Amino acid sequence: MGIKKRSLFSFLAHRPGRRDPIDVSSPSEMQIGLGDLPESCLATVMMHLDPPQVCRLAMVNRAFRSASDADFVWESKLPMNYGDVIDRVFKEEEFVCEGSSKRDIYSKLCTPKFFDEGTKKAWLDKSTGKTCMLVSSNGLSINGIDDRRYWTRIPTDESMFSSVAYLRQIWWFEVDGEIEFPFPPGSYSLFFRIQLGRSHRRRFGRRSCKSEHVHGWDKKPVIFQVSTQGGQTTTKQCYLKEEAGKWIHCHAGDFSVSDSSFRSTKIKFSMTQTDCTHTKGGLCVDSVVIYPCENREMLRVLD
Repeated sequence: MGIKKRSLFSFLAHRPGRRDPIDVSSPSEMQIGLGDLPESCLATVMMHLDPPQVCRLAMVNRAFRSASDADFVWESKLPMNYGDVIDRVFKEEEFVCEGSSKRDIYSKLCTPKFFDEGTKKAWLDKSTGKTCMLVSSNGLSINGIDDRRYWTRIPTDESMFSSVAYLRQIWWFEVDGEIEFPFPPGSYSLFFRIQLGRSHRRRFGRRSCKSEHVHGWDKKPVIFQVSTQGGQTTTKQCYLKEEAGKWIHCHAGDFSVSDSSFRSTKIKFSMTQTDCTHTKGGLCVDSVVIYPCENREMLRVLD
């Protein structure tokens, strides 16, 4: 019909909700308003955008808002196995998919959810739809954790689990963990969130951290290991030399989940320093963090 091809986003330069015709090139050519674009066309384009972009387009006018609610738009953002994720994280009475729109399901999965008796938390990243997870120190196997000569639990508002494990002093340092979860296909990084020094609750808006018990971490490196039931194994080591009072994410290793992987992926991970020629202490262990590799820049990482 002689209409020149224009980018969809060229329409967004006009005021949201504007209903008057928009001149696409010259008065002699056909004029098209935002409301004239077929919803199916808009929805197809939105399949190739990330969720924040879809939400911004939904504010343009009614046609865009209606197109953004299409189930096939949000199904393209959900993990391929989102049903398995729901079964693993939610109890049957907490999540009813029947009758729910895919947008509602996506929104609910983006809200961090505790599971496994509150020792783990999982959610989808709002911007990418990728799966993220935290495992609290209560969900880890820590050598000597029940002996108050070595370890103690400290309440703190700096943890998403409201408490951390604090190491006073020990000869054999070992923290192990294992998790089985239906991770969607992709590459993931695993980190230990730790801090040198004893963390305290904030008082009058000020943060306090005692570092006088920090010792032994500069003599030998800490060894990190990550392995999966599929045979992937990574081992790395580093010295803990960060300034006391700063939370850091120690990169333990990466693992990949392929389309042909098991329905659930079993991961084992550890953080050890077992040289018994000296003691080590003054360390807070908060959690283990599992993020998609592309989200790694969101964390303060120590390699």
